Amino acid sequence: MTAVIIGVWSMIFLGALMRGIADQMVRNGVATLIGHLQVHWRGYRDDPVIENSMADPEVVETALKRLIPPGSQWTSRVRVNAIASNARHSDSVTLVGIDPLREARVSFIGQAVTQGRYLRPDDKYGIVVGKALAEKFETKLGRKLVLMSQDTGGEVASRAFRVLGIFRAEMEATEKQFVFVTMNAAQQMLRLKNGISEISVILPDHKQAEEVATSLGAALPPTCYEIHTWRELLPLVTAYLKINHQFLFLWFLVVFIAMGFGIVNTTLMAVFERIREFGLLKALGMKPWWIIKEVLTETCFLLVIGMAIGDILGVLSILALSASGIDLSSLAAGMEYFGISRVIYPVIHGRDLSMANLVVFVLGLLVSVYPALKAARFTPVKAMVHT
Repeated sequence: MTAVIIGVWSMIFLGALMRGIADQMVRNGVATLIGHLQVHWRGYRDDPVIENSMADPEVVETALKRLIPPGSQWTSRVRVNAIASNARHSDSVTLVGIDPLREARVSFIGQAVTQGRYLRPDDKYGIVVGKALAEKFETKLGRKLVLMSQDTGGEVASRAFRVLGIFRAEMEATEKQFVFVTMNAAQQMLRLKNGISEISVILPDHKQAEEVATSLGAALPPTCYEIHTWRELLPLVTAYLKINHQFLFLWFLVVFIAMGFGIVNTTLMAVFERIREFGLLKALGMKPWWIIKEVLTETCFLLVIGMAIGDILGVLSILALSASGIDLSSLAAGMEYFGISRVIYPVIHGRDLSMANLVVFVLGLLVSVYPALKAARFTPVKAMVHT
């Protein structure tokens, strides 16, 4: 029973941990300027330079208003590579020009500012940077930061911005990579006029992404625009989701193999200790099939009690960590390489709970068939001479 309890608990807990990692990878990826789908000028994804910007985004915006489902949100952005510098440091960053009001409903940045304030539409020279970048540049609120990038004329464009806010993100890499200014400020600096780099869309349900992308692809000229879903924009996350089910099933199988030896050993010991009892039952006329049913029934009770206790311990373990999560800050650099947050929150799925119990119950009864057959083969004569 102890083996069953530990096996079921480990199946449920690890399943919840893997689901939590998967859910957070998707949620973080979507919130970190990805969305459920994006629209770009053809070639931008392969070469994200200023020349591949959308000069006239009204065509895309008109199609979005007509095709996206109710409850969806979308925003336009200017996104280019840039160099950030101050008196002490310089480093490459991604300059993101945003519409502050729309962006707050689409990505993480609207609720991520922990120091100072979020951008306003009229902030011509304001910038919001990540905490890790601020620490790296030894800067703080009110200080200036100079951004340099290439404009539409191929010239080097630069502008000084004042730090209005500092944001925190799930991953430190995000804090170092992105700096945010208003859309108008980015367009003026880069001489883009009304041009943008991308449009990001958040849908009521991420499962609608493929359908909406297909509709937009049919409505927009394929020679001019590209539509990508979050699965295409997050290839590492997509690959993880594909292997997640197989990994869980493999883990369930490994745990059960270890647990199965304990079940077989325990049942065999119980059978050999009761040889005289089984011989007596057969002498009284009990058929071998009834002896097999008796052994399997005892195993069934053992499995059911063990599964019930294992389920309770598994659910309690998950609930205990659902608020605080598992802090992996000491491994942040290695975990962020795979897009995993610094804190993991287990997520329990009813399907995983059912699968763990089903695997243990069905396979547990199957491995108990051998001891049951051994018990059914004892004859009264062999039982009488057994000591």
